[in-house]
Amino acid sequence: MTLSEILSDEARRQHEFPVVCRQVYLAHAGVCPLPRRVAEAVAAYATAGTGTDQEKVIPADFVSRTRALAAQFLHAKPEEVAFVGPTSLALSFIAGGLSFRRTDNILVYFDDYPTNVYPWLALADRGVEVRLLNVRELGRLRPADVLGQVDDNTRLVALASCHFVAGWRIELDAIGAALRKRGILFSVDGIQTLGAFPTTVEHVDFLAADAHKWLLGPCAAGLLYVRQERQDLLRPTTWGWHNVLCPDFTAQEEMHFRPDARRYEPGSDNLLGLVGLRAALELLMEIGVEAIAAELLRKRAWLVPALQEKGYTVLHPAAPPMNASGILTFHRPGEDMTARHGRLTAAGIITSLRADRTGRKYLRLSPHFYNTDAELHRLLEML
Repeated sequence: MTLSEILSDEARRQHEFPVVCRQVYLAHAGVCPLPRRVAEAVAAYATAGTGTDQEKVIPADFVSRTRALAAQFLHAKPEEVAFVGPTSLALSFIAGGLSFRRTDNILVYFDDYPTNVYPWLALADRGVEVRLLNVRELGRLRPADVLGQVDDNTRLVALASCHFVAGWRIELDAIGAALRKRGILFSVDGIQTLGAFPTTVEHVDFLAADAHKWLLGPCAAGLLYVRQERQDLLRPTTWGWHNVLCPDFTAQEEMHFRPDARRYEPGSDNLLGLVGLRAALELLMEIGVEAIAAELLRKRAWLVPALQEKGYTVLHPAAPPMNASGILTFHRPGEDMTARHGRLTAAGIITSLRADRTGRKYLRLSPHFYNTDAELHRLLEML
């Protein structure tokens, strides 16, 4: 299946993405509706699991093959991928598992999504200096902004690959390569780009992303990437039968973790979630992430001026292609955006209502590749 086949064959589009039969769904930066093949894979596994041991109704190598597929998606090694569920949990594992000296500082962006703020702020209780990145515009993080605010005592920088309101994608490679030269660790919340734009880990030490947004997978079926040479540095913060070696399920006097990223998986696999994640990854790889990214930028290119013509203020309307994303956020001075959001929802057009630190309300659009221009024109008519 190709992108053009989906967009040119309405019957097939409706079959693959049942949500389009009921709604114009433009909120993938929030929580996605499941594609048919993902839902069917989960349902088939759940049904099979009613008759016998849940772990025995799928191939013995299912988890390892799913791990290899996720690694391929990230351009990583299977040994660097752990399945730990929610992004919040994965980022907390990173923050809690690193050792810090009293002189260390970390750099975070306070207006990022709280998932990528709170685990780092909590480190202040351990004596770590938590520095808040200073930028001129909401979400617009340039390499110069980041590199200009680190010093010789900076231990780690934690950023999101794309801001959840502003829709600004950071330059992962430029920032990561420069930080590595300075010996600074780089942690990334990748949930707002993974599945929508190429998000590789060549210059990243840690990355976390759940599956329920652009990956088109189930909630709490995410992944954690830990660069192989950092795994001894990042100690596990949980212990269980799965990540600590226990031959024949017998506890040992000395605890030894698995020698790869499975050391961050303490217990049983979320097989329902992993079945859905695998189906979603296969779908996205069939379409091609490069093709998805190009389609999202194409949609954005004509939506921005169309919104501006209607008097809306769009956040970062002139963002270069390397910084633009599938998130498009806007408001109109004097308009009640909450009421506007309610009217759109009542009309079956699903968007997200978001706010900044000042309380200003915005409408956020996050269409995916399968949304058509006709659906977006319907949105514009309602605006």
